[in-house]
Amino acid sequence: MGATAYTGATRLAAEASSRVGSGLVTVLSAEQALVYRATLPADIMVREEGLEAINRPSVILAGPGGCDSLSAEMIKASHRALGLVLDADAIRLCGELKHATQVITPHAGEFERYFGKIGDDPAQRVTDVAKQLNMVVVLKGSRTLIAAPDGRLAENRHASPYLAKAGTGDVLAGMIAGLLAQAMPAFDAACAGVWLHGDASLRVGPGLIPQDLLNELRPVLADLLA
Repeated sequence: MGATAYTGATRLAAEASSRVGSGLVTVLSAEQALVYRATLPADIMVREEGLEAINRPSVILAGPGGCDSLSAEMIKASHRALGLVLDADAIRLCGELKHATQVITPHAGEFERYFGKIGDDPAQRVTDVAKQLNMVVVLKGSRTLIAAPDGRLAENRHASPYLAKAGTGDVLAGMIAGLLAQAMPAFDAACAGVWLHGDASLRVGPGLIPQDLLNELRPVLADLLA
């Protein structure tokens, strides 16, 4: 779902989803379609219509750059078999949706805004929320926690401190959505996305900006598949 105001966030997420292997990425935006067509790579489609105009979508990503009321209504009306990745203010929708696969990617501030204090035991708190909501929760931070509804929990510290920068979370959300679109199970997609994101950041090092992560994904993937 294309953001109306912060279009850069949507662009980062869309490019990350494509780079990690999505067969086709489409950005939906009625108001900013011209901006997206002018700035996105040629392989990413831009549509002004609703979700029904997209041919057989498998995953919806919402939140990078914002989630307005129109986007929220389209998500609520979408087919329940679709996967969902909700980031930033789209996380507010998670209690209203019953889609087959759901992943949310809050940082600490967003987590506490929607689910209350993290407390002294973040791992237990994230696990409890994942079970309560029946979705995979990715709590981003210097130690990123990934919790599944069935109680599985992973922790990732394989990442650079330079990821503490606006836009890097949009890249991560796009990567997870792209892995889900390739039929990777939600918990596995979240864990793999977080690790790949972290590995790319370590390769970039100081001076990192979110766009650098997109360029590093190719060598990261190539090394893994070698």
